[in-house]
Amino acid sequence: MAKGNVDFTPEGDVDKSKVPFLTSSRVGLAVLGFFGFINVYALRVNLSVSIVCMVNQTWVKESLNHEANDSVSVSECASFSPVGLNVTESTAQRDGKLLWDKPIQGLVLGSYFWGYLVSQIPAGWLATRFGGKRVYGWSVFVCSILTFLTPIVASTNYIAVMSLRILLGLASGAAFPAMHTFWGHWAPPLERSKLTAFTYAGAQVGNVVTFPLAGFLCKYGFAGGWPSIFYVLGALSLVWFILWMLLVSDTPAQHKRISENERRYIEFTLRHSATPHKKINVPWKSIAISLPSYAIIVSNITSDWGAYTLLTNIPTYMSEVLKFDIASNGLYSALPYIVFWAMINVAGWMADFVRRRSIFTTTNTRKIFDSFGKLVPAAMLVGLGYVDCSQRPLAITLLVLGVSLTGFQFSGFIVNHVDIAPAYAGILFGISNSIAAVTGFISPVVVGVITSESQTRAEWQVVFYIAAAIYAFGAIFYILFASGELQPWAREESEEGEKMGQEMETRGAGKDGETDGMLADNKY
Repeated sequence: MAKGNVDFTPEGDVDKSKVPFLTSSRVGLAVLGFFGFINVYALRVNLSVSIVCMVNQTWVKESLNHEANDSVSVSECASFSPVGLNVTESTAQRDGKLLWDKPIQGLVLGSYFWGYLVSQIPAGWLATRFGGKRVYGWSVFVCSILTFLTPIVASTNYIAVMSLRILLGLASGAAFPAMHTFWGHWAPPLERSKLTAFTYAGAQVGNVVTFPLAGFLCKYGFAGGWPSIFYVLGALSLVWFILWMLLVSDTPAQHKRISENERRYIEFTLRHSATPHKKINVPWKSIAISLPSYAIIVSNITSDWGAYTLLTNIPTYMSEVLKFDIASNGLYSALPYIVFWAMINVAGWMADFVRRRSIFTTTNTRKIFDSFGKLVPAAMLVGLGYVDCSQRPLAITLLVLGVSLTGFQFSGFIVNHVDIAPAYAGILFGISNSIAAVTGFISPVVVGVITSESQTRAEWQVVFYIAAAIYAFGAIFYILFASGELQPWAREESEEGEKMGQEMETRGAGKDGETDGMLADNKY
């Protein structure tokens, strides 16, 4: 590993810091964390694709004793092949053996979030107590084992599958808090954004990879098709777990391969913040009566309703309304999340630009980006409800825009916790995200009930109208009550940290592999 030149005075000051970045241990850990989140989200969304071919769709339709009443027939849709969107192959797919009606499918898809909503705050405490490495690593290990068991359990009854998915949500809910704790010991202040952003981007890549891979395995895989999805993804996660436990350490001091310069640089920059045993008096009452806090919570809830409605039901919608075969289904289901990943980064750059140039205040920036990330996708979803399978290119376009433009919310409410209460940002995030996770098991059930009659475009119009209305409510509430200013109840603990953060932002980081001169005055 390349070593930089770091000059330490006897007092511990760093005059000039030129430590390695691209070849550093911390970047190596970011890469491992990135692949970890790919696995976490792959194990999370695999059922959304596999359920299309797990369930006997013919039985579902015949048991309802209804005929599809779309204006365009299935045969017309099956033979339709617009330029640039080749779907001429037969839409017929292997029918599964499971006799699950639409409400049951909604229950199974949503059960994951029963566990997910309760584990995040406890996971943060466990990571602080036992280390982020162990909590993150073992949570993925548990998810892998549960994934291996899914095809076996699915042959019994849906309640057993729901139980497995609840446990899966419980385990995977530990990933973000554990990784947050981990980076608290590894990420220098001026590198924190890019290290954490790169790591967490694995979540969206997990969606992108899983949809087409699961679609392919569902149709062509071993062990009867859809079971291979769970076996392949479970095996890949186990490989990651072994690498993570062998190569990762909770702190730079425990890492065996880190250079001395890098270790001392990280420890020096974090000497004021890496205090895991520091007692914090959380102002619970002030948080409970704070309107800006409620603005974040409501925005999080409404955002997650739309996100989970689409995340868990896109493959089903493409199968029932757009009449895609399962292989094409997985490919096109991934497209929205490819663009979504790009939009997150574009929106982040734009938000920082308008704030740095003082075009908008922090408050207005958060409100504008959050409302854009809700209202425009809401309009796309309403339009999507009026598109049928003879307009596949338009449907895909609206779906991609409806999902990807929600990435602007990452520069809205998602970073707003740090604006209003930097000292309690982690606690606020845990509160809002835990409450919002309730929508993860409610929305699939609602969609299942709405689309249980005849699985037509008219039913999906209702689904999209509900999601659009909830998006609009969240945007309006956030516009009225959100704030980008440090709140009085968070000021006493946070003033010094925020002042340091502003000075660091003003100084900026050096180029690609350098952090130049930021420690000269012994503040960071």
